[in-house]
Amino acid sequence: MRIGVSFPTVELGADLAVVRDFVQTAEELGYTHIRLLDHVLGADPQFHPQVPVFYYTHESVVHEPFTLMAYLAALTTKIELTTAIIILPQRQTALVAKQAAEVDVLSGGRLRLGIGVGWNPVEYEALGEDFHNRGRRSEEQIEVLRLLWTQEVVTYSGRWHQIAHAGINPRPIQRPIPIWIGSGAPQTPMPPEAGMRRIARLADGWFPLFGLNDQSKAVIDRIRQYTAEAGRNPDALGLEGRLSLTGTGADDWISTVRAWEAVGATHLSVSTGGTTFRTPGAHLEAMRHFKDEVGL
Repeated sequence: MRIGVSFPTVELGADLAVVRDFVQTAEELGYTHIRLLDHVLGADPQFHPQVPVFYYTHESVVHEPFTLMAYLAALTTKIELTTAIIILPQRQTALVAKQAAEVDVLSGGRLRLGIGVGWNPVEYEALGEDFHNRGRRSEEQIEVLRLLWTQEVVTYSGRWHQIAHAGINPRPIQRPIPIWIGSGAPQTPMPPEAGMRRIARLADGWFPLFGLNDQSKAVIDRIRQYTAEAGRNPDALGLEGRLSLTGTGADDWISTVRAWEAVGATHLSVSTGGTTFRTPGAHLEAMRHFKDEVGL
């Protein structure tokens, strides 16, 4: 199982020296990937009572992921750059294809593109995209992305996309770039039925938001079943679990790693986010402590 680390963007803020130190330390310690999140805009909750919960607001520091990954590509040599997730339907598909291809080229083929549909209608409105058809639209987007990454010239006529004899250049090193899907939200971590079936039909892997219990293990089994029903090999579908270092210790870490391995996880991301680690140095020390106790 490949063990990476989540980039604590909110906690680390906008100091580029801190960003550099965190990512380079993760690579030096042997973490296999760095996991980045995406929000173009943060809304002020007091003006949006129609949104039931805000996980990030206008006060949250969230770096633009493609720009950040291009920066990180120059600072690192081997760690995989992973989005978990890009909110794909609020972005123009051809532009995402171009940006992702450029990051893949700049990093020497180290991009894994995690995508999802998001939860914030305020963001969609500001970006001029439809919040209500985002799930269905993302499926067509995945098809278009793969075409643009693998074909020199694309002609495509879909419900939401029209491309007439055009292509991107440079195309990525990975053809296609792996697309993983995230589904669920922190307060509702179980993926909906449509999300599970989308993962089974289209994804190279997926990011659950839940911890492991009987219910979540049943979801993993169901997605594997749906993958087989879609004519795909369930064993080839990647799965990335999560482990928080906040408020936990070495025994918890070891048992969590073993539990994810037992359900067939191919990847795991370690998170130092939250309120426990209050300085950049504390985040770095937590990464080192995990490596010393668990290994990588």
